[in-house]
Amino acid sequence: MGSAYAGYLEVRRLGRTPYAEAYQLQQELVAARIAGEVGDLCLLTEHEPVITIGRGTRDLVEAGLGESEIPLVEVERGGEATYHGPGQIVAYPILELGPERRDLHRYLRDLEEVVIRVLAEVGVEAGRRDAWTGVWVGDRKVCSIGVAVRRWVTYHGLALNLSTELGAFGTFKPCGLAPEVMGNVADHVELPPVSLLFEVLIVKHLCEVFELELPPVPQAKATDGATTLPPDDQGWPQLPILPE
Repeated sequence: MGSAYAGYLEVRRLGRTPYAEAYQLQQELVAARIAGEVGDLCLLTEHEPVITIGRGTRDLVEAGLGESEIPLVEVERGGEATYHGPGQIVAYPILELGPERRDLHRYLRDLEEVVIRVLAEVGVEAGRRDAWTGVWVGDRKVCSIGVAVRRWVTYHGLALNLSTELGAFGTFKPCGLAPEVMGNVADHVELPPVSLLFEVLIVKHLCEVFELELPPVPQAKATDGATTLPPDDQGWPQLPILPE
């Protein structure tokens, strides 16, 4: 399957998931990608409330995590602690980086570029901050990024705050920053009632930045001006093709 799908990006929309469930799936898919059993993938999800602690967090008490009521999970990604919860879209690209892309600093900048382009599509001007990984709108950070790589296959990824409960960041130092720097995209633009638009835009710009394509999908059905796709052969809901 890996060679048959070279140059394609498979997308799996998981809906809302407990963090442990999505993490286990990542581990399985990373192993399969390394073995050449699958091609490049992107998992899209929204998590139940959880704080993940990356390798950059050296002291839980110093980070404000000593007495957190939100479940804590230590993971192998880079970066410090961050919050995941409802109202936040999380993308986990599982990509094999070719020889020309084997630079983790470039990979982080490429993920930032994906988010900057996504926000530009909805009229929000976003950018980077020197010395900090992530994406900012004005003086607020709306997207956290933390990654890991195994044999040049990526996992973990980005978390974009659409309308998440920012108070959850107030119990610790997210990414080593003051909690009040965290923001939502909803603070800058009216959002649609569901996050599907942002899922579509993330996939679009992930494909553009990483020079990938979506695999061809048969038996598309047109409804209400958009094309609805049937589940793929593994039962995963597929993204719609939006009308131009």
